[in-house]
Amino acid sequence: MTDRPSSRVLLVGPPNVGKSVLFNRLTGLSAGVSNYPGTTVEFAEGQMTLEHGGSATVIDAPGTYSLQSKNEAERVTTRLLDSSPDLVLGVLDALRPETGLYLALDAMNRGHPVILVVNRIDLARERGYAIDVKALSDAVGVPVLATSGASGLGIDDVRRNINHAVSGERPRPARMDIPNWETTECLAGVLRRETGDGRHRGTTSERLEDLLIRPWPGFPLALVAVAISLGIVVGVGMGLRQYILLPLIRDTLLPIVASGVQSVVSPGVLREIMVGEYGFLTKGIEWPLTLVLPYVVSFYFVLSFLEDSGYLPRLAALIDGMMARLGLSGAGIMPLLLGYGCGIPAIMATRTLETRRERLTVASMICLAVPCIAQTGAFIALLAEASIFVLLGVFAISIGALIMAGMVLGKILRGTKPGLVMEIPELLLPRVSVMLTKVWARAKHYLMDGVVPVMLGVAFAALVHETGAIDVVGRYVQPLVTGWLGLPERAAVPLLLGIFRRELTVLPLLDMDLTALQLFTGAVVGLFYVPCIAMLSVLAKEFRASIALIILGTTTAMAFLMGGLLTRIISLFMM
Repeated sequence: MTDRPSSRVLLVGPPNVGKSVLFNRLTGLSAGVSNYPGTTVEFAEGQMTLEHGGSATVIDAPGTYSLQSKNEAERVTTRLLDSSPDLVLGVLDALRPETGLYLALDAMNRGHPVILVVNRIDLARERGYAIDVKALSDAVGVPVLATSGASGLGIDDVRRNINHAVSGERPRPARMDIPNWETTECLAGVLRRETGDGRHRGTTSERLEDLLIRPWPGFPLALVAVAISLGIVVGVGMGLRQYILLPLIRDTLLPIVASGVQSVVSPGVLREIMVGEYGFLTKGIEWPLTLVLPYVVSFYFVLSFLEDSGYLPRLAALIDGMMARLGLSGAGIMPLLLGYGCGIPAIMATRTLETRRERLTVASMICLAVPCIAQTGAFIALLAEASIFVLLGVFAISIGALIMAGMVLGKILRGTKPGLVMEIPELLLPRVSVMLTKVWARAKHYLMDGVVPVMLGVAFAALVHETGAIDVVGRYVQPLVTGWLGLPERAAVPLLLGIFRRELTVLPLLDMDLTALQLFTGAVVGLFYVPCIAMLSVLAKEFRASIALIILGTTTAMAFLMGGLLTRIISLFMM
């Protein structure tokens, strides 16, 4: 029987169960990301080729713990279920199947055909559990399959069962009673039984898992983890830049580009725009690829390790008490950490937070004082060689500003203070192949969405520089740039470029002969300066245009206020 091309398969499950890895196994490279209509909540969607011809659309719903519609992720998952998919894959964690079972039983109660996929079965067996998928299948009346998304174990069985289900070869499951937690725990016991050898008790990994969420030694270990992470980001990034990208791009590629342009374009404004002081074919390529890309790669490698190891949820649980003083839950640390990669997915990640008050607080903190990795790479390139202490000072100011912003917003914004409800996954050693896949996907996203705006911004800078328009702008902003901030008049150029991309507020300063104090001032202004156009657009969609404008005005004012004040304070101590 030939399958209908319109068949839709929906993956449903809680976060951190390997649902996305399973999705990638089923769809390969045909996956993309879409926004649910009427929202900015993203879900992955891809095509799976069926055995008898045709294809099925596989949808990876946002990870959620329930279908009670308490946040945007839950509402979108519920709407996807209500859109009558042909099949629901309920993904469970073999180590902690209860939450996934509850979701799957709820989907069955809504009348959907369901196949249960018990993922990470290899880890459960290593921990001393016997997984009886047949007993669970007999108990609930639907197919139950054992898989390991990371290794590919059982994926072929999942494909075969999807083919049978969407081809109409399996009957729709009978409607079940509304599930309750007692029933779910009983069914979890049917699935997962202890082998009796005690291997799952008191292992070194489990003792470490327990220590990481206790104040002692959790906080010291967290500081060590942050220090090691920062060291890897800076060290690996600088190594990639110095030994690979600079020789390849600055010393090899750009001379060829410049020579080619000079051979076909006559001297004048056009040539200067292309390969001059702000040439978009020279600086527009050099800045994003040699100054930013190495730190994008090293940062996302570290972030992928922390994500896949299961440490980030433990960090959220550890600092939940501290975040509560800001009116936030520990879950707020996730979007903040994502913000150090890119502010756009970080703002969108706030949709998993329960209250609008918490979402707006975290989004504002991200816009105000969380430098994205491109901006961080620019800071490192600007400051690290001059003084590592100046670089650390900028990040100390960033953390201090985040705390102050959280405290102020916690007093201003009204609403209930959320609690932390989170299932903490096991601590694991990540698979290098999975990490490299994630790093490549994120680096590719930067190359596609980050390099072109930088080139356009540099082209704009070249245009205003070569036409003399920058001199006009300089006269208007001179009291602010030279008088208040103590920077040269040419520093007006980065202020214009920062609107396009955040790192462009900093990168042009590299070619100016600045003192250490001026470098520090420029970095502080860049830290607080306006979010880029793309971030403002996401803010307007997630909240309101008026909120985006308020944040724009606040960040701009903070940039100039803090830059000028710190310049004067430091100057007094240097006298």
